[in-house]
Amino acid sequence: MNERELRELPQDESLRLLASVAMGRVVFTLHALPAIRPVNHILDNGDIIIRTHLGAAITSAAADGDGTVVAYEADAIDPHDHLGWSVIVVGTARLVRDRGEIERYSEMLRPWVFGNMDHVIRIRPEVVTGFRLTPLGDPAPSTDR
Repeated sequence: MNERELRELPQDESLRLLASVAMGRVVFTLHALPAIRPVNHILDNGDIIIRTHLGAAITSAAADGDGTVVAYEADAIDPHDHLGWSVIVVGTARLVRDRGEIERYSEMLRPWVFGNMDHVIRIRPEVVTGFRLTPLGDPAPSTDR
């Protein structure tokens, strides 16, 4: 199959798809240049939650009182038929400072890498864009890929 089309998804479906996967990529500014890090995440009341450590570049950026603008991307695209979806969120990342919330997220979200991941970052979505790659002319694309 060589003919595909890109269909924009509504925000609610985009967030549902984002919540269906455990890993994404956070994009932020480091030394005036874009930086990308793979991280695992959860969604909680529409916010993206990630855990990190004190030395991580994103931690110091998010610790600023105003937070930092980031992009977050996750996808599920089949490597053989090249069908699937991608969701991009732009929002403000802030360090979670409430001890109760940090403890709750520490129970809900287990980091995939070894180390002391004792900081939690909340990304509050401001712009959510989702796309689905479907076969050209497919009237009802599958919602599970």
